[in-house]
Amino acid sequence: QVQLVESGGGSVQAGGSLRLSCQAFGYLYSSNCITWFRQAPGKEREGVAAIYTGDDSTLYADSVKGRFTISQDNAKNTVYLQMVSLKPEDTAMYYCATEYGRCEIVTWSSEYDYSYWGQGTQVTVSS
Repeated sequence: QVQLVESGGGSVQAGGSLRLSCQAFGYLYSSNCITWFRQAPGKEREGVAAIYTGDDSTLYADSVKGRFTISQDNAKNTVYLQMVSLKPEDTAMYYCATEYGRCEIVTWSSEYDYSYWGQGTQVTVSS
């Protein structure tokens, strides 16, 4: 059974940093697209960064380019989201999700592309 477990959320002041982790269990970790999403109250779920575990290729939403970095540790079946220069508008519940195969260039940020989700970790950025 596929399971994703997020951790690393918390509360920081604007300009601060956090690193989120998403550890995968129960499936063949290689050759999958793993994506970080976020959802703020009253807003739609937004894809922020994706990585294809087969070759480390990455995709980012424009809103986080230059501030967020997605990476992986194959030995730990874990994907990370390093977030720097955080802004109050980054406040949201952050989820990781995965689907078999490469990240789709056009639809990678759509929640409908993913079958498996973690439970989420809260990030709060105060001004």
